[in-house]
Amino acid sequence: MSAVSVIEALEEKGHDVVAVGIGRDGSWFLSDPSLRPLAASGEPAVFEVPSGAIRAGERRIVVDAAFPVLHGPFGEDGTVQGMFEMAGLPYVGSGVVGSAAAMDKDLAKRLFREAGIPISPFLVVRDGEFDADPGGIAARVVAELGYPVFVKPAELGSSVGISRADDDGSLKDAVSEALSHGRKAVVEQEVAGREIEVAVLEGPRASVPGEIVVDGGWYTYEAKYRDGATRLLVPAPLSEAAAETAREMARRAFTVLECRGLARVDFFYEEGGRGFVLNEVNTMPGFTPKSLFPMMWAATGMPYPDLCDELVALATER
Repeated sequence: MSAVSVIEALEEKGHDVVAVGIGRDGSWFLSDPSLRPLAASGEPAVFEVPSGAIRAGERRIVVDAAFPVLHGPFGEDGTVQGMFEMAGLPYVGSGVVGSAAAMDKDLAKRLFREAGIPISPFLVVRDGEFDADPGGIAARVVAELGYPVFVKPAELGSSVGISRADDDGSLKDAVSEALSHGRKAVVEQEVAGREIEVAVLEGPRASVPGEIVVDGGWYTYEAKYRDGATRLLVPAPLSEAAAETAREMARRAFTVLECRGLARVDFFYEEGGRGFVLNEVNTMPGFTPKSLFPMMWAATGMPYPDLCDELVALATER
């Protein structure tokens, strides 16, 4: 749905848009832009390197910029960005370094810590380490973090593979689940705080903050996409001082990770405690008009079509 929304917005702003779908096997297709949602099927297409053109049958389509509305591995981790770089094609969003750094929660947290940005204490469990010494890993968690903890795949998003662990038994299950999605798991100390997010554009420029309120639990995949338990508050009910602190920290995080174009910066907010604790940075957040990133910019004075147009302009001017 994000891709459909972006296409409609760019067409409203006068752009000619070519809709391209990518299958799970890496095949490219010219998608039917009238479909809701788009489908990774249609006329087979090939992306040419180094020309940056798209070839479909006898047609060769020259484009000015790419808007990769892609989430997760291969789309948001620097992989497709590297391909665009080799082709010399301008594209929306962060480059190879910023995309890869933001996608790897372990690496990103180390960079934030080095920069003095508050983060939740964490440790990393690599593939095979827990099976080799589960007692040792559990002892480290107790000694360094304490229960409860959240266990996440290091290189995924959308709350996929995330579990909450309250004891050694649930920790083992959580680590096994996280490592089923990749080579590293991040184990984080729980932060009991409000979920505050800030949308950042290149500059860096920060939007008014928004807040995610989950009724009866934490921000699981189901809460995000299925069960309607989530409410989005834009702007977030924060004091002016607290809102500016979040905006400034978001700009710093954007810069530390070498982000470009756009990013959504997610915080936990401990009122009366540590204040804002940085959770993660998402370089290609959900992008429908009802997604939090566009909603925050709309509340800041940039409507959705203008936001999409601005991102294309940033890409082509870079």
